[in-house]
Amino acid sequence: MRDKVATQLDPKHSEEAHQTSSPLMAASSDLKGNYDVFLSFRGTDIRNSFLSHFYVALAQKGIYSYVDSEELRKGNCIKPALMKAIEESCIAIVIFSEDYASSPWCLEEVAKIMECKEQRGLTVFPVFYKVDPREVRTPRESYRKAMGKHERKFGRDSEKVKRWKKALLDAGCLSGWDLKDKDEADLINRIVREISMQLDRKPLHIAKHPVGIHQQVIKLESMLNLESCDDVVMIGLWGQGGIGKTTLAKALYNDIFRGFEASCFLANVRETSKDSKDLVHLQEKLLSEILVGKELTVFSVDGGINLMRCRLCHKRVLLVLDDVDDVKQLNALAGGREWFGKGSRIIITTRDKHLFTFHMIDEDHIYEVKTLGDLEALELFDKHAFLGSKEIVIRRDLVDSALHYANGLPLALEVLGSFLCGRREQEWESALNKLAKSPDKTINGVLKLSYDGLEDCTKEIFLDIACFFKGKPIEYILEVLNSCNFDTTIGVEVLVEKSLITKERKIVQMHDLIQLMGMDIVKQECHDDPGRRSRIWVCEDVCEVLSGEMGTDAVKAIVLDLPKTEAIYIGPNAFTNMRRLRLLIMINVHNSFQGPIYLPNRLRCFQWPEYPSSVLKFPPGPKKLVRLDLCKSNIQVMVDQFKDFKNLKFLNFSKCSSVVCMPDLDLTPNLEELDLHGCKNLERAHESVAYHAKLRLLNLKGCSNLYHLLDVLQSKNLQVLNLTGCSKLQRFPDIPDKLKGLEELYLRGTSIEELPASIENLVSLEKLNLIECKKLANLPSSIYKLSNLERLILSGCSKLKKFPIKEDLSDLHSKVGFPKLVILRLEGCNLLEGEFLKNHSCFPQLRDLYLSIHNFAKLPTCGHLRNLLDLRVWECVQQQKIGKIPGQLQRLLAMNCEYPSKIPSDMWAVNQIDELLLNKQIRPRANRHILLPGREMPQWLLPNKEGYISFTASKDLYKKLLALTICIVYRVKEGKRNASYCLRLYVNGKYKQMEIKNLPSVHSDHVWLRSFRIEKVWGVDPFGPNDRSSFQLGIRVLGGAIVKECGFRLTCKSLEDDLEALYQEEKLQDPGLIYKIFDKETTTEEESHLAHKVSLSPFPLRDCGGCVCLIWVHYVCIMQKLQMLVNKTS
Repeated sequence: MRDKVATQLDPKHSEEAHQTSSPLMAASSDLKGNYDVFLSFRGTDIRNSFLSHFYVALAQKGIYSYVDSEELRKGNCIKPALMKAIEESCIAIVIFSEDYASSPWCLEEVAKIMECKEQRGLTVFPVFYKVDPREVRTPRESYRKAMGKHERKFGRDSEKVKRWKKALLDAGCLSGWDLKDKDEADLINRIVREISMQLDRKPLHIAKHPVGIHQQVIKLESMLNLESCDDVVMIGLWGQGGIGKTTLAKALYNDIFRGFEASCFLANVRETSKDSKDLVHLQEKLLSEILVGKELTVFSVDGGINLMRCRLCHKRVLLVLDDVDDVKQLNALAGGREWFGKGSRIIITTRDKHLFTFHMIDEDHIYEVKTLGDLEALELFDKHAFLGSKEIVIRRDLVDSALHYANGLPLALEVLGSFLCGRREQEWESALNKLAKSPDKTINGVLKLSYDGLEDCTKEIFLDIACFFKGKPIEYILEVLNSCNFDTTIGVEVLVEKSLITKERKIVQMHDLIQLMGMDIVKQECHDDPGRRSRIWVCEDVCEVLSGEMGTDAVKAIVLDLPKTEAIYIGPNAFTNMRRLRLLIMINVHNSFQGPIYLPNRLRCFQWPEYPSSVLKFPPGPKKLVRLDLCKSNIQVMVDQFKDFKNLKFLNFSKCSSVVCMPDLDLTPNLEELDLHGCKNLERAHESVAYHAKLRLLNLKGCSNLYHLLDVLQSKNLQVLNLTGCSKLQRFPDIPDKLKGLEELYLRGTSIEELPASIENLVSLEKLNLIECKKLANLPSSIYKLSNLERLILSGCSKLKKFPIKEDLSDLHSKVGFPKLVILRLEGCNLLEGEFLKNHSCFPQLRDLYLSIHNFAKLPTCGHLRNLLDLRVWECVQQQKIGKIPGQLQRLLAMNCEYPSKIPSDMWAVNQIDELLLNKQIRPRANRHILLPGREMPQWLLPNKEGYISFTASKDLYKKLLALTICIVYRVKEGKRNASYCLRLYVNGKYKQMEIKNLPSVHSDHVWLRSFRIEKVWGVDPFGPNDRSSFQLGIRVLGGAIVKECGFRLTCKSLEDDLEALYQEEKLQDPGLIYKIFDKETTTEEESHLAHKVSLSPFPLRDCGGCVCLIWVHYVCIMQKLQMLVNKTS
C-alpha cells in the first residue's frame, strides 16, 4: 500500500466537461508536483463509467493520478499546465474510446505523451475501451472519420495532422489492454496491479550534491547502445575507491531503468557476499526484484544460476552489480549474456579491472571513472564546506590546501568539506596539518579495502611504491623490485587493475590519498619508533635510526632520496642489526664518517652514488646481493672482490676514477649487466668477459685509457657492447664462432684501424656505429654477410677512401648483401667513387643514404634502390653529375655542391612527384623534400609572386586530389647563417595550422621543393555538411634568405569523363580554370585546339606527364605578402 493517496484535478476544454457533478469533480485542482499516473481520455465516452471506476481503484491503491476537468478552471488557458503535468508523470495511460480521435485536445495529449516517451523515457500503456487496436493504428471506422474531419479543417498535409496520425500509430502499437467483450472490473484490477508494480520501481537516491555526473551518464548511455534491442550489452565502471563509481551507476540507472521490462540494482555486492550463503541471498533478491510478485526460493548457488537462466532469458532487464570484487560473484549473478533476454543491459562496478577481462568485457565497454577536474572539485567541496553560503569567508590558501589534499577524489571532497563546514580559519589550519600527518579514518578505510584484498607479495610491492617509488619510471621500479625477489611485472599489473596505481607515459603514479594510506599502514607498525617499521623514507627518521644505530630486524627497506646533497652521520654498525634489510638506496647522501660500513648479507639491492667508503664490508658467508650501484664513488675494485656474490646480476661502477681493473666475472656467474662507463683509469678488460655465459650488457663508454679489450669474443648472450670513446683501443677481438646474441656494437671514436674478417660471425648484429673512427682505413668484404644489420654508421671515418665491393659467392644464403640494411651513413669518409652501389643484389631495403662531403665527381646511380627515401649529398664539391634517382625518393638534399652539369631529365617531372603519393606502402612519411643547386623552378610549377594561393573544390574533385607542391629558389646572404620558412594554412576561412621550419643554409642559388599529401594540409574531411570546401595557403621566408622565385602546384588523378561532369554540374567556382593535360600521344593539332580553348588563362599549359593540374589563380591578398628580393644581377 502506498503512503500517499491523492488525485490531482485540473480543468479541460468544454467538450470534455460534464455539467453534472461526479466523484472526480471534488478533488483539489492545485498542482502538487510529480504524478504517478496521467490519464488521457475522452470525457463524453467514459467519464461517468469506466473512468470513475478506474480512478477509484487507483486511489484505493494510493496511486497519485492526474485527471483534468474544465469546470475547475473555466476560461483559463490550461494547455501549458497540462503539458507540464504529462512531463511530471511517471506513467501515462491513454484510454482509446470510440470518440477519442474527434477531440483535437485528446490528439494533442497523445502526441505530447509519445514525445515524452521518446525523449524522457515516459512509460505509456494504452487501454482500448470498446475499440479494436487496429482502428487506432490504421485508422479505421470512427477514427478514420475523425481524422478526415481534421484533415478538412487543418489541411491534409498539415504538420499538426501528420503528428497526430503518427502518435496514434505509435501508441496503438504499444502493449496494453483491450476491454472488448471482457469483464470491466477484472480488467481494472489487472491494470491497477501492473501499474502498482511499475511504480514500485522507484529511482535511487544518488547523492546530496551530484557534481560532474550528467556528461558521464551521456557517455555511458552511448556505450550501452540503448537503441539496439538485438543483443545483450555488458559494460564495466572501473576506478579506485571513493571515486564515485556507485554514484555514477545510480545516476545511469535512474536515467534508463523505465525503458526496461524489469530492473534491479544490487548494491554493495562485495560486502553482502562473504560466502556462498550470501550469494544465494543475492540471487533471491535479484529474482524477486525482476520477477515482481513471484516468491522464488533458491537453495544453492548452482540452483540459483539455473533458475535465473530459465526465468530471465526472455526478459529485457536492466541489472546493476555494484562493487564486485570476485569472479565468483559475477558467475553467480550474471554468468553470461545468454542468461538475459535480447536488449538487456548489465552494468558492473569494480575496483579490479581484471574481472572485466575474465568476464569477456572488452576495452570499448570499460569506462574508467576518473577524479573530478579542478572546477568540479571546487564546486563539490563548496557545496559541502560552505553549504552554498556566501557569508562564511575562509582564506583562499586554506581552501586550496584542502582541494590539493583531496586531489579530485569525490569521497575526500565530501568528507573533508563536511568536516570543515562551519569551522573557523584556525580550525581549518589545525585540521589540515593533522591530515598531512595522518589520513582521515573514513577516507582511509574506504581506500584500504583494495589493499586488504591483495596477496602478501603484491602488498609488499604496493608499500614499496607508496613509500619510495611514486613518480619513478616503471623500468627502474621493475629492476629494483625484481632484485628483491618479487614477481614485480604481474604485481604492478594487479595494482593497476585494482586502481591502486596508474602508469602514465612509463611513469608509475598513484593518488595522493592512496599513497598516504600506504604510508599510514607502515607507520601503524610502530607509532613511536621508526626503527621498528618495515620501511623508512623520511629524512628525520633515517637520520635518527642510522646515527643512533636504532635499526631492528623489522626494517626491510630504506630509501632516502634528497633533492640536494646533505651530510648525515652513519656509523660503521648502523646496519648491523637490520638482518632482514633487502633494499638500501641513498641518493645525495654524504656520510660524515669516512670509514667502512658493515652491510647485512640479506641485502639484495644497494644503490649509493658517491658512496663515501673505498671498500664494501659484509659478514662472512654467501651474499644475496643482486643489484649493486656505486657510480661516482671512490670504490676500489679487486680482481677477486666478488668471491661470494653468486647472485649478483647488475654491477654499476660507472664514473669511478678509482677503478683501474675489472673484477673476475667467473666469480659472478649470474652477472647480466656490467657498467663501467667513464672509468677513465681502466686499462684492460678481464679475460673472463670473453666467455661469460649470462652477460648481456658491457658498457665501457668513455674508458679513455682502455687499450686492450680481448683477444677473442665468445660471450654467447652478450647483446650490447659499447666502446664509444675508448680512444686508445686499436684492435677489435676476433670472433671465432657465430654469436647469436650481440645486437648492438658501438665503436665510435676508437682508434681501430680495421675490423676483423670474422665480423661476419656477429649474425644477429643490428646496429654498428663507427662514427669518427679516424684511423679506420679498410672494411672487410665479409661485412656484407651481416644479414640482420639495419644501421651502419661510418660518418667521419676520414681515412676510409673506399667502401668494399661485395664478392660474388657460391653460398646461396649470401647472394644478397646487407638484406636488411635501412640506414647507411658515409658522410665525411672522403670516398673517391661509389662503385659499391652499382651491385643490384645489395641494399634491397636501404631507406636513408648519406654520401655528403665526398670526392667523387658523379653521384652513383641509385635507380635500383626501390626503398630509398632519403638521399643527402651536400658539400660534394667535385660532383658534376647526378645519376638516376628512384621515383619514390622523398628527400634529396644536394646543397653547397658545384652546379651539376647534368641532372636527370625526369628529376623535376610531375609524375616523379606523384609516384610517391600513389604508393600507399610508404604512407607514414607523407611528403617529399628536394634541395638541389639551380636557378629556375621546374616548368610544370605555376609562378606566384604573392606567396599565397586559394582554391575551392567539390567533394568529387577533392577525392581526386593527390598533393600540393611548393617551390622556392633562394640563397642565404653572405654572413647570415639562419633562414626559415613559415606556412599558414586556412580551411573554409578558418585558421588550421602553422608550420615554421629551418631552411638549409646555402650561399648559392638552390631550388627547394616540398610536396604534401592533400589530406595533410587540407584535412581528411574538410566539408562537413557543405558540398564545397576552400583552402588557402601562404608562405613567407624569414631570416637572411634572398628569394628569386616562388611557385605552387596542385596535382590530382586523371579526371577523364568526370571533368565534363564537373563542367555541366558547375560544382566548381570557375570550371574554366581546370586544366586537363593530355598524355604524350596527344597530337600537336589537339594541343593547339586545347590551348585555344583556354587562351584567357594567365599561365600556359605544360606537359605534366598525364596528370591533371588544378589551380585557382584568383589570388586573394588576405595575408601579408611574401617579401621577395629579386637580385637581377646575381
